[in-house]
Amino acid sequence: MRKKVYFKTFGCRTNLFDSQVMMQNLEDFDITEDENEADVVVVNSCTVTNGADTTVRSYVNHIEKSSGAKVFLTGCGAHTKGEKLFENKKVFGVFGQSEKQKINMLLKENTPFYELGDLNFVDDAVVEEFIGKSRAFIKIQEGCNFRCNYCIIPFVRGDARSLDEKRILEQVYRLSSNGFGEFILTGTNVGSYGTGEGTNIARLMKQMSQVKGVRRIRVGSLEPIQINDEFKEILGEPWLEKHLHVALQHTSPGMLKLMNRRNRYESDFKLFHTLAEKGFALGTDYIVGHPGESEELWREGMENVKRLPLTHLHAFSYSKRDGTPSAMMKNEVSGNIAKERLHELSSVVDAKNLEFRKAFVGELDVLIESQREDGLYQGFDQHFNKVVIKSDEDLSGNWLTCKEFEVKDEYNYVQI
Repeated sequence: MRKKVYFKTFGCRTNLFDSQVMMQNLEDFDITEDENEADVVVVNSCTVTNGADTTVRSYVNHIEKSSGAKVFLTGCGAHTKGEKLFENKKVFGVFGQSEKQKINMLLKENTPFYELGDLNFVDDAVVEEFIGKSRAFIKIQEGCNFRCNYCIIPFVRGDARSLDEKRILEQVYRLSSNGFGEFILTGTNVGSYGTGEGTNIARLMKQMSQVKGVRRIRVGSLEPIQINDEFKEILGEPWLEKHLHVALQHTSPGMLKLMNRRNRYESDFKLFHTLAEKGFALGTDYIVGHPGESEELWREGMENVKRLPLTHLHAFSYSKRDGTPSAMMKNEVSGNIAKERLHELSSVVDAKNLEFRKAFVGELDVLIESQREDGLYQGFDQHFNKVVIKSDEDLSGNWLTCKEFEVKDEYNYVQI
């Protein structure tokens, strides 16, 4: 009788892609979406903060107490906490990202193992299907050459290296043939694609757009300096999602220096307004409560945020990550203060998003992703804004052009 495998994926879109690669390479097992019936649990872990490690450990302990499933650990956490979990016999096997295509063999091992593999590997996996998804994730690169003071990821994912363009386009072709129309480019530092190899992300996207069936391309997080002149040339293309996520991490010049960031607010301000003038919704990452964030620097940052045409936000309170320069810094910010600042920041950007949606004149191009428990359908438009739709027809996975819609506080509403 074939054993059932449950995948628990933590963290970023790159991990989501890696989990799909592993699922596709299972030959002698069945995949289940119910952890309670699993014989094997594969934990694809995140280690971006100490808190992320704690979440993974808690989940492993939960599986140990609630079922007799055999647990395997992979992902970034394999490099930071894998050895301890393995030594304490909390997991049967530990393997790094470079070993994921061997998963069918690894899960059949009878002897416990610890195999981190190679941090310099270049992924050549081709994924033809995404289980339970209407959008396809395309991994285009691994690793990062940036060394931001708060980040451990370059040390667990390695330096930046790009996947082969032909393999990427082959994957896009296969996925589009299977009915996928929206493609999301992912990686550790997506905008670094092609660095040192005579190409770049803009050229790759142009090639992707020529594949039949490709309707929309969405880019993961970009660094401001990666939106160069060649990237700006594709801003008017109909296949490029009218939403860009540009990672700032902060808007106070003093904090950017403390974080060892490469971007500077003055140039960020000009870039964001250039993009907004072309009709783009704009998101960013923002770290609140990093050591050294005094009240003065926080207020400066907030005033600068208010001057930016932001519509989306991925913000979080700073969480210490052992092994990084930031973890050694003094002048820590208390959790309560960080929580208050996070709420203030989120409120400002939420208001900006509502203002953007109210001001928009035109049609919404929506990809329906799922049906909610209340029977309504949900998807995202070209600005990466949530759209909720009432319909008697089954809309799951469909594209819908909405000429009339009602702007709600948190989403746009459509009734068919």
